[in-house]
Amino acid sequence: MDKKETLTKLLAREKFERIEGVFRKHFQLGLETTNIDGEEIKSLCSSEHHPAFCRIVRSNTTGRRRCHKERVRSLWIAIETGQSYISLCHAGIVVICVPVMDKHRALGAMFFGKCLWEPATTILVKDIQKRLKDIRVDKKKLVAAMRKLPVIQGRKIHKAAEFLFDLLYEVGGLDPRVVRWRQQRSEQQSQIGEFLQEKKKVGTEWRYPLESERELIGKVKIGDRTGAKEILNSILGTILFHNPGDLGILKARLLELLSILSRSAVEGGVDIDVMLEKNLTFVNKVMQINNQQDLCAWISTALNEFIELVYSSQDARKVTQIRPAINYIDANYDKPITLADIARVSYLSVSRLAHLFKEQMGITIIDYLTSVRIERAKQLLLATEQNCTEICFEVGYNNQSYFSRTFKELVGMTPRQFRTRNQRRDKISTPL
Repeated sequence: MDKKETLTKLLAREKFERIEGVFRKHFQLGLETTNIDGEEIKSLCSSEHHPAFCRIVRSNTTGRRRCHKERVRSLWIAIETGQSYISLCHAGIVVICVPVMDKHRALGAMFFGKCLWEPATTILVKDIQKRLKDIRVDKKKLVAAMRKLPVIQGRKIHKAAEFLFDLLYEVGGLDPRVVRWRQQRSEQQSQIGEFLQEKKKVGTEWRYPLESERELIGKVKIGDRTGAKEILNSILGTILFHNPGDLGILKARLLELLSILSRSAVEGGVDIDVMLEKNLTFVNKVMQINNQQDLCAWISTALNEFIELVYSSQDARKVTQIRPAINYIDANYDKPITLADIARVSYLSVSRLAHLFKEQMGITIIDYLTSVRIERAKQLLLATEQNCTEICFEVGYNNQSYFSRTFKELVGMTPRQFRTRNQRRDKISTPL
């Protein structure tokens, strides 16, 4: 079947008109649909999808060829990442590409935008003229057409991209599971990349992040999806930083994590037989995947399933009751908070909250608050030049002696020793 026919069969003209009508109502922009080769499907394009500026550029063979090349590049980036791709095209204007997929099949893309981020300044005009200097068109008409392009701020562009993505898959009746998977994988890799960059700046001697692992267990027990994902990505980032490209080590670490997550889910109330069966499936899946990005994305999916099991367990109501306390501590650890403050936001008495917290988390509220403060202090000691007194106050303590004593009890050394040892070891052990 022809590539254009494949897309038009799945996305009929009537569906396109519905998508275009709703999208235009909200954003006053037309749509251009292409097949997988970047070729326009005229029946699935708005009547004025090429503004005057684009028509002038495309009137030249070189300009038209560059536009097509740009479409194909944007299309494949969007398909690979599973999300809308926003870029400045070869001519210097904003173009947004939304991938069109049905299950595993990449079908093409929808483009919109063809606008400017900001009003046409002298600098912007010169930039566009420089980009198009070897394209033989009437430059005065080109600049005049450019000045008539709509100006849309970045925030609205991102909102429009998300809106069209959801609208396309809902109205088009396309199966979004694979494209969503790729989107999650891309977002996770971005988060891990940010962690790796930060790790390079800080630079510490390699050690498996046992403390992060314990935090992850706590997040799973209370069903904190967002917090658990952040910690999981930091663990993955640490593993990848010190063992780049080693799939064997990554798989071994993920199998260890699966075992730990299984136990924490059982402690969170999940039936042990259900968990054993689920864990066997997970282990088999890890052994089958031979791609670093897919392994990282898949363990995140497995984490979601663990948390869903905890939610549906008999202790889910108790977990829900202590989640406000966790969130409050995580957001306010740097302030002088009390048990009464924490109980108030949880709508529980101090004694009831203390009982539920210890039952679900395995530690007291004060111990949890202390661990959060000390963990943040460690980050500041390695990532900043702040002195110990400044860090003491920044993480919620008002007495440096007490802070240092507490730090040593948990870490096994004073804050100054922790900073000195890690920085010195980094200078010796960090490869060039």
